[in-house]
Amino acid sequence: MSGNQKSSFKRLLRGGFVTASLVALVACSSFDPRTPGALEQYSAKDIFERGEFELDRGRGDDAAFYFGEIERLYPYSEFAKRALIMQAFAYHKDHDYPNSRASAQRYIDFYPATEDAAYAQYLLALSYYDQIDEIGRDQGLTFQALQALRGVIEQYPDTEYARSSVLKFDLAFDHLAAKEMEVGRYYLKRNHFAAAANRFRVVVEDFQTTTHTAEALHRLVESYLSLGLTDEAQTAGAILGHNFQSTEWYEDSYALLTGRGLEARSVGSNWLSSIYRQVVRGEWL
Repeated sequence: MSGNQKSSFKRLLRGGFVTASLVALVACSSFDPRTPGALEQYSAKDIFERGEFELDRGRGDDAAFYFGEIERLYPYSEFAKRALIMQAFAYHKDHDYPNSRASAQRYIDFYPATEDAAYAQYLLALSYYDQIDEIGRDQGLTFQALQALRGVIEQYPDTEYARSSVLKFDLAFDHLAAKEMEVGRYYLKRNHFAAAANRFRVVVEDFQTTTHTAEALHRLVESYLSLGLTDEAQTAGAILGHNFQSTEWYEDSYALLTGRGLEARSVGSNWLSSIYRQVVRGEWL
């Protein structure tokens, strides 16, 4: 559980112990809480505390069930509001991201002006972000994570969740660039140089603030030299030398260029020379 989640979780619980009725409820092995009407004799507070109990036991799905029952049985109570955000948290802890997202969205829809709306938006973003675990996974999740994280940053800029979202946004953005690099390398290894160059171009143009830009420029040097496009290769080398001269990528590109009697300098009129004028010379018009 992250620091943000812990602080929100503690604030939502607000202390308290399992009541005597809940102790009896838990102790009764034959009791099935999912039987229709089984929980109607218990108060919202009792059911809420049972949900807390299940969370402490690491049973997120069971906890979410109890929090959901509060919303059903006591829809207009203060406990119902607290239970909804806790349900979103419980589902997330159980890695049930679609249901976590649905509960968080309901909270935002019903209680947009409350203090926990920011946390609900953050949980919604996490429901996408926490599934970004492999570069090869469908990048649709990454785009959705970026959109949701931006929502936290723009709507709740002064909260702890915005600060955390900024960091996660940068990591997710870097993840997209990594995917482009992976595909570009795939094409490059199979001598599909034009296709490779197109992927590396995307990184340089759209993801230039990520950690992959230096390698992308070097791979452009490789790709364009293989295609015989020496102007583009030299210009990519010039940008690489200006911004990343101390890296191994520049050393490798410099060796490739000089090995063919070429220099790392802006040559001709192409998309890279336009970037060179903007980045190196500061000519934006």
